[in-house]
Amino acid sequence: MPAPHATPPAADRRRIRVGSAPDSWGVWFADDPEQLPWQRFLDEVAEAGYEWIELGPYGYLPTDPARLRDETQRRGLTVSAGTVFTALHRGPDTWEATWAHVAPVAELTAATGARHLVVIPSFWRDDKTAEIVEDPELTAEQWRHLTAGTERLAREVRERYGLGIVVHPHADTHIDSEAHVERFLDATDASLVSLCLDTGHYAYCGGDSVRLIETYGERIGYLHLKQVDPEVLADVLAKGTAFGPAVRQGVMCEPPRGVPALEPVIDAASRLDADLFAIVEQDMYPCPPDRPLPIARRTRGFLRGCGV
Repeated sequence: MPAPHATPPAADRRRIRVGSAPDSWGVWFADDPEQLPWQRFLDEVAEAGYEWIELGPYGYLPTDPARLRDETQRRGLTVSAGTVFTALHRGPDTWEATWAHVAPVAELTAATGARHLVVIPSFWRDDKTAEIVEDPELTAEQWRHLTAGTERLAREVRERYGLGIVVHPHADTHIDSEAHVERFLDATDASLVSLCLDTGHYAYCGGDSVRLIETYGERIGYLHLKQVDPEVLADVLAKGTAFGPAVRQGVMCEPPRGVPALEPVIDAASRLDADLFAIVEQDMYPCPPDRPLPIARRTRGFLRGCGV
């Protein structure tokens, strides 16, 4: 395990670039009648004061690169990353299906000029139905498949598309808790695999974001800024509620109303010798169409008060 920095370098918040994502507008799927149109998302994310966005689920935003560039550029927006879901712990037999999902997302991401691909492990519990579909704990063999498969994915994405992968610990996946995140990082090549630290998901699963940044700073390649409501989370954990229903219950909340406190996270991240994206994600699926914009405006104002 890496040791914490003995003498932390000076903070430089200028190296943190703040953006938002379709997730903060209640978008989880490429096409869903409960979600607002993509044009409105782009209009409102720009109106809220953000300059960077993620692509969200592939197919929600236009997949034609020229049209996507036109739609984003005329609103003053730039893409920071694409997102894929993988089930690499299931072994080499899943590779073809994995690559069939990853390749078009990576191609579009690269065409926008972005350089990151956020990789989210598959859920062991369905986020809509709460059905348990796999054991929440991996076997030793499955851990080997996961780490080897992730490194293979990182090589392929880098060589073919010039992108770096950032793996996203996520509630109800096999990379969630502090112990699982550390095991994953210790078993993967630091030159290939970086982490997308989502502060909300990590807190949801009992982790300390500041400690992770201070201990594994060289592995932090990307941030998602998010908070959880501690009272709702306590109820969720006590009842074993799945992540999807927990979101509908309001477990992810508007900052600065939840945990972790984002100022110390931003301070720790700004001391790393790295340029980082910090993408705001407040899971709100589903939500009324007029709810996201006021929250997005207030959140952007709050983050400016934090110096980013």
